[in-house]
Amino acid sequence: MTTSVAPLVLLVEDYDDAREMYAAYLRLDGLRVEEAADGAEALRAAAALAPDAIVMDLSLPVLDGFETIARLRGEPATRAIPIVALSGFPAARERDAGWNAFVEKPCRPEELTGAVRSVLSRP
Repeated sequence: MTTSVAPLVLLVEDYDDAREMYAAYLRLDGLRVEEAADGAEALRAAAALAPDAIVMDLSLPVLDGFETIARLRGEPATRAIPIVALSGFPAARERDAGWNAFVEKPCRPEELTGAVRSVLSRP
């Protein structure tokens, strides 16, 4: 009998309450979740964990989400990891910044988990 391991999602969100809520959404959907609170922490975690997907808030301390995504895309080890951008600024959706999906905050659980499942299923 083969047991598959649930996909690992790196959740990057600087607000503790929001991070806890989004992590709960993802875990309830059967995903494993690791967390980071800023862009620099996200870069270290992505390199160390090689997550299957990243959920990235765009407004972050230290390095914002745009710069963090650019750096992830610039490294061979993290270049292909699918990224779901998460932002309370709907106009950010128009910016082509290297993400695979965009979710506007606040969001319903199924919006976030649906976007993550969508990027995980792409070849």
